[in-house]
Amino acid sequence: MVVDVFGILSNIGSWFGVLLIAVLLFSSAVKIVPEYRRVVIFRLGRLAGSRGPGIVFVIPVIDRVVTVDLRILTMDVPVQEVITKDNVPIKVNAVVYFRVLDPSHSVVEVENYVQATSQLAQTTLRSVVGSVELDEVLSSREKINHELQKIIDERTDPWGIKVSAVEVKELELPEGMKRAMARQAEAERERRAKIIAAEGELQAAAKLSEAAQQMEISPVTLQLRYLQTIREIAGERNSTTFFPIPIDLLKPFVENALRKP
Repeated sequence: MVVDVFGILSNIGSWFGVLLIAVLLFSSAVKIVPEYRRVVIFRLGRLAGSRGPGIVFVIPVIDRVVTVDLRILTMDVPVQEVITKDNVPIKVNAVVYFRVLDPSHSVVEVENYVQATSQLAQTTLRSVVGSVELDEVLSSREKINHELQKIIDERTDPWGIKVSAVEVKELELPEGMKRAMARQAEAERERRAKIIAAEGELQAAAKLSEAAQQMEISPVTLQLRYLQTIREIAGERNSTTFFPIPIDLLKPFVENALRKP
């Protein structure tokens, strides 16, 4: 009995080749999509919708698959040189938080949604900051953030993008403007100090007026106040003794001095 070794090897090789091709076709036809991703399928160039998560079956050669990430993306907006409404040049940058809500629109409606969102965020940042004055940029940061988020979200909605937040990170002012603001703040503090001192003087004068009226009604209070003042002047180690002399005793001497020619 003659065994055809070469025939057996040839058959094994052909079966192995068929098996290998089947495995390759099966692996290309099955896609495992994670929870945070979706696949957009184009069948013969036409949109067939998005699939996932889990196991997704596609037709090899006929279907083309584009993977889209659904997680929130953090994008830094580069530093932009802006001239505010009151003609002050400043440098400002921001950060944008966004995610894909509709994978099909993010692939079909725009070529690169990340780059497009970045360019839109830059132009919107220059437009919004340039339409307000410097004081509003410094004091109304939350208002500007909300305006940026609203505008960018409206313009990226047709792309299937949802902008959740926009935050202005840093604001760089010219050195001359920083010195001017420091002088302004110092002048403001001096003004407040003077106002507080003037209010204290006004309250003290009002209290003294009330005290004078009370002393006018009851003259004995003036004598008591005089004795209290003497007590405050005479300390524990002071050897000086004060004797109060009524002013009425000196009145006749003053009148005689005035009568003399």
